[in-house]
Amino acid sequence: MFIALVASLTLFADPTAAPAALQYSKTTPPATKTPASTSDIVKTAVAAGNFKTLVAAVQAAGLAETLSGPGPFTVFAPTDEAFAKLPPGTLEMLLKPENKGKLAAILTYHVVPGTVKAADVVKLKNAGTVNGQRVKISVDGAKVKVDEANVVATDIACSNGVIHVVDSVILPVDGTVVDVAAKNGSFNTLVAAVKAAGLAETLSGKGPFTVFAPTDEAFAKLPPGTLEMLLKPENKQKLVDILTYHVVGGKAVYSDALVKMNSVPTVLGRPAGVRVVGDKVMVDNATVVAADVQTANGVIHVIDTVMLPPAPVSK
Repeated sequence: MFIALVASLTLFADPTAAPAALQYSKTTPPATKTPASTSDIVKTAVAAGNFKTLVAAVQAAGLAETLSGPGPFTVFAPTDEAFAKLPPGTLEMLLKPENKGKLAAILTYHVVPGTVKAADVVKLKNAGTVNGQRVKISVDGAKVKVDEANVVATDIACSNGVIHVVDSVILPVDGTVVDVAAKNGSFNTLVAAVKAAGLAETLSGKGPFTVFAPTDEAFAKLPPGTLEMLLKPENKQKLVDILTYHVVGGKAVYSDALVKMNSVPTVLGRPAGVRVVGDKVMVDNATVVAADVQTANGVIHVIDTVMLPPAPVSK
């Protein structure tokens, strides 16, 4: 089961925040000393000679102009050897024109907005990427990892940012909120309800969405007959109202931001209350039992109770 239940929420940095606002560690790896460069990221990678595959991929994805622009950007750049570690046929598949979007999603997962030098990278627990998802950053002595890739060289200065070299290609989550929930196996009732409400296509869209996802056990706590009633076609709107009360649209609200909020705006149009009780985070009457489950179009927080929206105030 890919979701680890947590007794308390791990605080993460907001992907939209500036690097200085992110979390800190005390260890700094040796930085590659380089003079200030007048070459942009793409030209620097070309000149280095060991990023031929990366440059070809950037060009195939239509990102060369962007990464040659003003930025600034921080690029975790896989070497040619890193690309060679991908499963056979993967690179060739990604370079096909019909897979341009998928290639772009992978490459932008290696790019963080702003200039984040090595001394700042080791202060992070994670960082928001241009892709929209967050990479995990871990420090073990002098070793720094971005997801499962090792940082092998740092602080290659460019006119529009900085390059840190990694020894593996890192891959973003490619499943939507609906895909991730369906694959997990603990949200069968939620997925069935989303489909019955006609919301599967919406929640498989671009987003981003924040979904407070009740488990199957949470739905089982509803009064007998409630779920069966909600799944009837004539009660579709009521089901839609309940489900959209579990969704924040247009924003991925991670746990670090959630614990600072008093309420969250839901797609239904009525706010759901948020409060911290001891080491627990409550959304209305539901407890968040697992946080920050990444998806390609947002984030899932797992809750133990189905939230029922308050009745509208009569005029």
